[in-house]
Amino acid sequence: MKTRFFYSCLAIGLLLAGCARQPAVVVGEPEPDPEFTAAADPAAPFTLTDQLGREFSSEALAGKVWLGAVFFANCPGPCFRENQAIADILREIDDSDFVAVSLTCDPENDTPEALRRYADRFSADPDRWKFLTGEMAVIERVGRGKFLLPTEVGVHAEKGVVFDRQGKLRGGFSLTDADRVELLKKLIREVLAEEAAADGEPEPAATAEPAATGAAA
Repeated sequence: MKTRFFYSCLAIGLLLAGCARQPAVVVGEPEPDPEFTAAADPAAPFTLTDQLGREFSSEALAGKVWLGAVFFANCPGPCFRENQAIADILREIDDSDFVAVSLTCDPENDTPEALRRYADRFSADPDRWKFLTGEMAVIERVGRGKFLLPTEVGVHAEKGVVFDRQGKLRGGFSLTDADRVELLKKLIREVLAEEAAADGEPEPAATAEPAATGAAA
């Protein structure tokens, strides 16, 4: 009897010790996005092709605040929710200085014509929302190196990342979580409201929460 009591106490002690080392997971509570590390230098230039078949150079984004994301048109569900959120953000933040850039991670299937049809589903204005395709090597370089998002053929995360007028990454949030989308819109508005300082660098935004990459879809 004493032996059984001893082992029962030992088991409970080990269980409590384990709980102390690893915090409990609250079921149903969304995992916080890991933090983005904002790029110190402006994003390196890139050239891809938009949904109208036109060459698109990232130089066209100079002086703009822009939202970057990665998707593919044949994605069964998450990408539609991601892009519906972007469409809603563009409607709500109706500012010509704010644009969205969506990179396909399936360029073999997502031709400019396929992207045009896909963009039409969201009534996308091609002047404010660029759906881009091109060589996968370039897409990976931009997606991983500049957006800091997982970018492989058919692999991405439903995140939106915000760049300021100088091309610096300022943060990002999930596009499929309503609370995170509200934080994303808050960050976009704050970055849009920034004025250039005397030395040409942006004034820091007010308390914008950083966020970042998530699991691939």
